[in-house]
Amino acid sequence: MYKSIADLPLHYGEAPRWLFERMVRLGREILRVMVFEFGPQEVLVRLSDPFWFQALGCLLGFDWHSSGLTTTVCGALKEAVKGYERELGILVAGGKGRAALRTPQDLLFYGDKFSIEAEKFIRISRLVAKVDSCALQDGYDLYHHTFLLTFEGTWCVIQQGMNPKTRYARRYHWLSLGLEDFCCEPHKAICCDLRGKALNMVAEESKRSREAILDLVKRPPVEVLKEVRPLKRLELPERHDLRAEDLAPEKLEKVLLKTYEQVPSRFEDLLLVQGLGPKSLRALSLLAELIYGAPPSFRDPARFSFAHGGKDGKPYPVDRDLYDRTIEVLKDCLWAAKLGYTEKLEALRRLESFFKRV
Repeated sequence: MYKSIADLPLHYGEAPRWLFERMVRLGREILRVMVFEFGPQEVLVRLSDPFWFQALGCLLGFDWHSSGLTTTVCGALKEAVKGYERELGILVAGGKGRAALRTPQDLLFYGDKFSIEAEKFIRISRLVAKVDSCALQDGYDLYHHTFLLTFEGTWCVIQQGMNPKTRYARRYHWLSLGLEDFCCEPHKAICCDLRGKALNMVAEESKRSREAILDLVKRPPVEVLKEVRPLKRLELPERHDLRAEDLAPEKLEKVLLKTYEQVPSRFEDLLLVQGLGPKSLRALSLLAELIYGAPPSFRDPARFSFAHGGKDGKPYPVDRDLYDRTIEVLKDCLWAAKLGYTEKLEALRRLESFFKRV
């Protein structure tokens, strides 16, 4: 499984209606051409690449540079797919804020309409959100979650978190192809302009900590809680953000009771335990370090960074006539190709080859 992260500055405002409507229309034609040329799976592969996704946002004319690009592009793609699901072979669930919380309902609707295995993908959706909100605690609170799915079962998630203190948002891309382990180095590429401290329970270095936590939750809660009070009186290390108050017995007891009743066999099962939040996981990781000598990783998983431009007419205002002509050109190319006349699509391919050589 591949995962990418991008950091973007927070900007305010929204896409004007005339622009969003064009984004939907152009996005639909781009998807139709891509599906015709490469198939629906390749669309999800491209969307899982933060650089390609950013370029798509630029092409659609919304933003170079702000967090709004994520929510608006995903919203436009969701609208673009409506009514074209069978032609494109792609389904889109979730979105920003309340729409993100409705992801399970969206997937259940698709399950009834298109006979997909909705419960399986609901679990994946929840697990992906739990990894980026609990297992990777990097200071960004999730508020956007879009789940894309092909009828063959390939899935992609694009979600975003916000850090109002730094005025940056961090975007997370997930792809199902090559999935081996949700909880150990799942990253394909991580792109961000800011790096800092992070409790990274999905790092390779956190393997012993993950194993120790699983051992810990198998013990009777009474035994574990007996060890919490003396630990709170210890002078804890200052090298990270795990603190004694993370060991609040009353909050930890609720989680331990649930895990003891139904012991998780894998770390990803533990993440899906109802009531397990970031603070509970910090407490468990601190206990695993102090009792078992298995420290977690505090490595921010960012590996790449890139600069972005501006918005609001920069570097130039959107040319509405040119935008509309682009939509019509793609429509003509696809219509002609379906009739057997592929010259226009061949021209686009030659143009792509030219830029690759350059």
